[in-house]
Formats: sequence, structure tokens, C-alpha cells
Amino acid sequence: MRRLLAGLLLATALASAHAQDAAKHRVYLEQMTTTEVQAAVAAGTTTIIIPIGGTEQSGPQMVLGKHDVRVGILAGRIATALGNALVAPVIAYVPEGRVDPPSAHMRFAGTISIPVDAFEKTLEGAARSFAAHGFRDVVFIGDHGGYQRSEEAVATRLNREWARRTVRAHAILEYYRVTETDYVRALEARGLSKAEIGTHAGVADTSLSLALDPRLVRTDVLRAGKDLDAAHGVYGDPRRSSAALGELGVDLIIARSVAAIRQAVARR
Repeated sequence: MRRLLAGLLLATALASAHAQDAAKHRVYLEQMTTTEVQAAVAAGTTTIIIPIGGTEQSGPQMVLGKHDVRVGILAGRIATALGNALVAPVIAYVPEGRVDPPSAHMRFAGTISIPVDAFEKTLEGAARSFAAHGFRDVVFIGDHGGYQRSEEAVATRLNREWARRTVRAHAILEYYRVTETDYVRALEARGLSKAEIGTHAGVADTSLSLALDPRLVRTDVLRAGKDLDAAHGVYGDPRRSSAALGELGVDLIIARSVAAIRQAVARR
């Protein structure tokens, strides 16, 4: 009986410790209750990351929601590294080109595009909501290059409006910029050419997806190597893509983003 009681007490203690540890590392806003969010802010978790994705074609080998999945995962890892941040729901509706007549990614089936002003108002509305709830630093990170200027424009407008308040908005462009600079150089150092690395759906893009969630990539299409060209929305050559190559980019994105957020918050 004593052994049974001791075992039950130990199990209860372990379960309690596990629950506390899980609560400590919970960073996704939609997985929390309103009282948990309120308690987190009161305890000093006053940075909120707004991850921005997009629904766009990425050739025949990657799913339309790759940006949403990637930025959601990376935002969680960035928030965990910061230690005082939560992650808002991913914004999946972004400007992707003219709808009629279609331009850019809208020329390919499944892409969703909204007007720039609607996108920027969405960012503003989300930021103001979090400011009202006590968050002091609202951080925008975007996985797609087309709206980086909008992130910056919205942050500038909000900070002008909030000049006499303690809340600030931050457009962390380093999150995306590293995929055009350090990540490209890291891939080149491993023997990849610029033609393979590409600018959209090439080795860099596809490898990032494989590293973060391999379900985003149709590996059978990669192996077949058919229709992996500009006519089918691919700007690069993704056939040598791998999760290992993608991990290079993952590490760089997280490190650069965490450093940039810490610097931005310190300047406030």
C-alpha cells in the first residue's frame, strides 16, 4: 500500500511538473485561453509576433500553403528563443498580384490575392488589438518577399500614432532578408549554383520546406523532374533539395530574427 501511495504521489508530481513545463513553453496564442494570455502578459510576456504567410503557387512540387506552415513553425521557435513572446495566428491572405487580368502568382491555380490596402489594414487592426491587451512590442515577420514594404509601412504609421505610448511596432525584415543573402551563400558553399538555388520554388525554397515539414513537398515530383521550370511557376532547379540543406536556412532565419527583435525592442 505504501509503495502504491508513493507511486501515485510521484506520478502526480511528475504530471504537475509536466503541465507547468508545457504551460511555460506554450507560445501559440490560439492554443491558449483568454485568462492564460492575460496572465502571461502580466508576468512579462509582452512581445507578440504576427507571422505572415500567403497562399500562392510554388510549382508542381510544393503545396500552396507552404508560407503559412513555415512562418508558423519558425515564429514558434523564435518566440521560444526570446522567452517573453507569444505568436499570433498566421495571416494567410496577402497581396499576390492582380486578380483580373491575373498577374504574378495569380496566373496559377489556387493562389489567393487581396488588395494591398486590405492587407495593411489587417496588420494594423491586429497590432492595435494586441496593444489594447497590454502587449508592448508588436513584431511582424513575413515569409514572402512581396509584402515586406507593407510591413515596414504599417510599423512606421503605427509608431507615429503611438508616439506618446509605450507600445511599438517592429517590421523585422531580417527574417526574409537572410534567405536572399546568408542562406544563399551557405548553399553556394555546398556546391549549389545560383541557377539551382533560384528565387522561387528552387533549391532554397524547397529545402526550407523539407526541413520544416516534409509534407509540404511532393518528393515524387522532385524525383521525376518534370515541369520544374518557369512555365510552371518554378524559378530555380529544386531537384537537389534536401532537409539538410534547408536546416542551414532554418538556423540562420531563427538566429538573425531573434537578434533583430532583441535589438529592436532594446531601442524602444
